[in-house]
Amino acid sequence: MEKAPLPSETQPEKGALLGISPPATPNIELDDGVATGSVMKLCLGGKSKENVEGPGRRVDKKLQEMDTHMNHLRCFCRLCGMVLRKVKGPVHDVHGDLDDASKAALRKMGCKFTSWPEVILKVFKVDVTEDIESVHPLSFCHRCWMASIRGGGFCSFSRTRVPEWKPHSSLCHLCSPRKPSFQRTGRKRRKAIPRAQSLAKRTRWDHSDSIAVGERRALRPFGGHHHAPVLRAWRKPSTQREQWVRNITHCQKDHLSTKLISEKLPVDFLFSFTCLVCDHLLSDPVQSPCGHLFCRSCIIKYTYVLGPHCPACNLPCAPDDLTPPAKAFLSALLSLPLLCPRSGCSEQVRLDSFKVHCLGHELDEQDTNQQSSELGIYLLNNKGGRPRQHLLSLTRRAQKHRLRDLKNQVKVFADKEEGGDLKSVCLTMFLLALRSGNEHRQADELEAMMQGRGFGLHPAVCLAIRVNTFLSCSQYHKMYRTVKATSGRQIFQPLHTLRAAEKELLPGFHQFEWQPALKNVSTSCNVGIINGVSGWTSSVDDAPADTITRRFRYDVALVSALKDLEEDIMEGLRESGMEDSACTSGFSVMIKESCDGMGDVSEKHGGGPVVPEKAVRFSFTVMSVSVLADEEEEEVTIFTEPKPNSELSCKPLCLTFVDESDHETLTAVLSPIVAERNAMKESRLILSLGGLLRSFRFHFRGTGYDEKMVREMEGLEASGSTHICTLCDSSRAEASQNMVLHSVTRCHEENLERYEIWRTNPFSESVDELRDRVKGVSAKPFMETHPTLDALHCDIGNATEFYKIFQDEIGEVYQKVNPSREERRSWRAALDKQLRKKMKLKPVMRMNGNYARRLMTQETVEVVCELVPSEERREALRELMRLYLQMKPVWRATCPAKECPDQLCRYSFNSQSFADLLSSTFKYRYNGKITNYLHKTLAHVPEIIERDGSIGAWASEGNESANKLF
Repeated sequence: MEKAPLPSETQPEKGALLGISPPATPNIELDDGVATGSVMKLCLGGKSKENVEGPGRRVDKKLQEMDTHMNHLRCFCRLCGMVLRKVKGPVHDVHGDLDDASKAALRKMGCKFTSWPEVILKVFKVDVTEDIESVHPLSFCHRCWMASIRGGGFCSFSRTRVPEWKPHSSLCHLCSPRKPSFQRTGRKRRKAIPRAQSLAKRTRWDHSDSIAVGERRALRPFGGHHHAPVLRAWRKPSTQREQWVRNITHCQKDHLSTKLISEKLPVDFLFSFTCLVCDHLLSDPVQSPCGHLFCRSCIIKYTYVLGPHCPACNLPCAPDDLTPPAKAFLSALLSLPLLCPRSGCSEQVRLDSFKVHCLGHELDEQDTNQQSSELGIYLLNNKGGRPRQHLLSLTRRAQKHRLRDLKNQVKVFADKEEGGDLKSVCLTMFLLALRSGNEHRQADELEAMMQGRGFGLHPAVCLAIRVNTFLSCSQYHKMYRTVKATSGRQIFQPLHTLRAAEKELLPGFHQFEWQPALKNVSTSCNVGIINGVSGWTSSVDDAPADTITRRFRYDVALVSALKDLEEDIMEGLRESGMEDSACTSGFSVMIKESCDGMGDVSEKHGGGPVVPEKAVRFSFTVMSVSVLADEEEEEVTIFTEPKPNSELSCKPLCLTFVDESDHETLTAVLSPIVAERNAMKESRLILSLGGLLRSFRFHFRGTGYDEKMVREMEGLEASGSTHICTLCDSSRAEASQNMVLHSVTRCHEENLERYEIWRTNPFSESVDELRDRVKGVSAKPFMETHPTLDALHCDIGNATEFYKIFQDEIGEVYQKVNPSREERRSWRAALDKQLRKKMKLKPVMRMNGNYARRLMTQETVEVVCELVPSEERREALRELMRLYLQMKPVWRATCPAKECPDQLCRYSFNSQSFADLLSSTFKYRYNGKITNYLHKTLAHVPEIIERDGSIGAWASEGNESANKLF
């Protein structure tokens, strides 16, 4: 380290001569409690400079430089580089702990940090734990503190860029001599500075790293025009803009610089002849709608890259909006005096004569071929007539003329290399040009169009999105407009295209024929949604129908469902090894019908007609399609619905506002459906499938009904009747005595016969005798139902019964005769509390499917047993649930023979054990009585599965889950 002369021997600093004193540095305590004083004092062991310096003793110049550097460094913010004294508010320590106010503010937003380095790392992405005092400032300003607090200690909503702080060096901008402030000293001092010195300073500034103008001014610790610290993350705005324009226009070699103008013209006058994009003299000038002037090529390239807006005022400015400026302006532009840049020639030439003058130099040098490319940089793109227009602004005919030679060359290449596919060659060239210019978004769209996909969604896809996300038409239209306005592209399709696509999916689109024609049904095929009460005959005395009904015609809806399954049916034919053309007849279609009532379907705003706040939904599902080929003995199933209980396979047929208990209105609404259904049983459908006409016969099974709806349609008494079963004739007492040994005896025809007996009473019997004879039939059956068990409502009914058994066991009803209502309420409250605490089961007013599925588990029984006092009764409850869970998969499975063959084989044994347990251990509850679904579960499940193959596949769950669509 070299020695420097004493301060008395050196020249006084310029800052001292000018009377400029450094600002006071903030007094910031370090972590160890020592105030940050002079770095020289720290290096000299706490001694002052005056004590160390003396005769023959010198202080190292490097220490003085470091002392000065660190004094300057303490004036800046560590995070934004601003001068601390120019930012209002307190100064904060970078390495300190959070104060109480900051900690409380951040804690409210979920930040649990305790020190500033953690917050700064999270917000500004800078690790300050490794900062060096001689390189980095130790404080940050109040503005950065506010950015940290507003971001919650997790992110920054400001545009603060943390500068890169460099160690002290000989070229340090903080410590280099600063020029005096000319604003104070006036014009004479500027003249006093030697030209070489100012040129040297200007050269040093041009080669140094620059920062933004506002930040450069803020980084002047002593005032005046001095150099800023090295901040490599930022550039001077003018330099940055020149770099951007240079990369966009590439016009440096084509347009003339304003420095060629020979005379000293007013700044504003010269500015009017300058392109606002490239800062060159205007070449082929054009005027925007807002009145600004640009070179034609520059503004077209600028708007293509950065968008169609004016660079000066940001108003909309498309290439088609550009117009030539006034002739007076063009004449003034062409008369500008330019100084010839060729060495040895100082002649002043008008702009319009500049071409001739440069050509004269070429002739003098006798080197035309070599100099023509160099002289082109001074020539205007004007051949004497009207200015040459850009390719995109030409008419189609002019574009063809200009590109004629290029087109011929490309056509020759396409004929030679690509078999004459000119379109593919041009599209590929365009695609490669976009890729090379990093225009990948437009390239992806072009590539999608080349592959036939397009960048917009198909209307059918948009329709599927609208339906599956439960969007109304107005909601979808709002989304469509928003996406189109923000992206500028039509990704979603408008509503009218969705309606056109919907016509192909809704009934009434396909042509078909019935042989023989259906009785009392129109032969028209294009029938869509119809009014369900349109066929009612009205008279003067009739009151208007208190309902609203919309439905499809049954045969039209079946045709639409079959056309939806066309691919699956043809695939099934191929997999079965059948000849497609040979299978044109003998198709059988099995249809599951479902009907269910809904409550509380009132309007959201209540402005519509007065109708019941209940609704009924009738739907069907195509369960299977089989075919009996020619000269074959057995049918082959070519399609089976994989998800028969899904709302997607459950096709709606009729929707009506009616109470399912209103027998008269319900029969009137559904009677047309019954008539069409009976007519289709006697006929066959002729429909084009796979390009060939094929014939189909339909078989209907009404299985998707709960017990209430079955009793409504079959004319039976309500579920509280002594005749508890819709499948057999047993009474409640008989079913409780013999829980297992019963068979299915009821059918639709027998119920019709019994209704006639009930209506006519041919044997003149009493009411009780007549009820016993007709076995609970009290009304005319109007729709045929298939005698089966609904798996979903069986689950719900049995879960309700087990819920009551749990209550009785908690209260030990087997030891009591007639418990009071208050006691039963206390047992129920205890059970609900236990289930909510341990099983997260909230109490429900009515048992639903989800509650039933979670209640009927072994885990639930263990939770309930905690409240049962007797160990013997706990074991009985566990055994009862174990037997039930062994039986349940049999009626829930879609195909029990494949899914649960062991439980199917043991079902009769398990049901007998279950019945024995009820009649012995739980005799107090089942002495002379039993619930309807427990009876069906124990007595009829094996017989129904042997007849139909499944119970779960024919359940009403699909219709129930599709009710939410209504």
